[in-house]
Amino acid sequence: MSIQHLPNDATPDQVAGVLKEDGCVVVDRLADPALLATFRQEIEPYLQATRMGSDGFSGESTRRTGALVARSPAAREMVMNPTVVGTVGKVLSHAKNFQLHLTQVIAIGAGETGQDIHRDQWAFDFFPFPKGYEVQCNTLWAATDFTEQNGATRVIPGSHLFDDKIRFEHADTVPAEMERGSVLFYTGALYHGGGANRTDSVRIGVNITYNVAWLRQEENQYLSVPLEIARELPDPLLRMMGYARGAYALGYIDDLRDPIEALGRAPAKTGFGEIREVQSSLSNT
Repeated sequence: MSIQHLPNDATPDQVAGVLKEDGCVVVDRLADPALLATFRQEIEPYLQATRMGSDGFSGESTRRTGALVARSPAAREMVMNPTVVGTVGKVLSHAKNFQLHLTQVIAIGAGETGQDIHRDQWAFDFFPFPKGYEVQCNTLWAATDFTEQNGATRVIPGSHLFDDKIRFEHADTVPAEMERGSVLFYTGALYHGGGANRTDSVRIGVNITYNVAWLRQEENQYLSVPLEIARELPDPLLRMMGYARGAYALGYIDDLRDPIEALGRAPAKTGFGEIREVQSSLSNT
């Protein structure tokens, strides 16, 4: 059992192909080093102001800092990375559209214990989605090197096709070791968990995840990103954040208006979505 690694020029088709088989894959050195350095500078004050977790799952020696779109212009580029967005579009192609689900720096401190092995899609009230039907596609950007010793995320390749609610131990997993700037892709059905940090340093990852647009987002983007900031963001990023209809008719405002109009932008269309168009697109996936 091992994690496949792909080069940073891998296509979304290639990345999605491995995800279909293994549920996880590392793309080596995908992040521009300069962009990653800028991100660290922008987010560091917020990270230092974040409290440690309150329980073993969130990590009592772990800081989890969100609202990255509001706090870091560099994070906005990471959210819209073409390889990432292209891969997510293929993994979640069975849905009409997808959206940003969560942005969070996860800084696992020295002495942190290993996290329980879990599926991220359990956040949806532990609903038993059909096996093989993915509702999330996730990325974890290595802002520091990830090693087995410093808390590299533990994964079980292929477990996205396992039955639900199975209990696993860390001995059943392998560490997603990768160099700084590399990105771990994994699906919401993959069994995984944060590793134990047995070093004196902090392991920092940037968790940016996406879900099908007919499900609720884990991080409320409309409140995490103040309106005065949202009004300055480009339309594609706003659409990704959720200023768009989900599927056929979800998320409109008042008189069937496009939600992006709330920011003073021109709508794509008014009224319900075209149901025949939606049905046609889904039948072709």
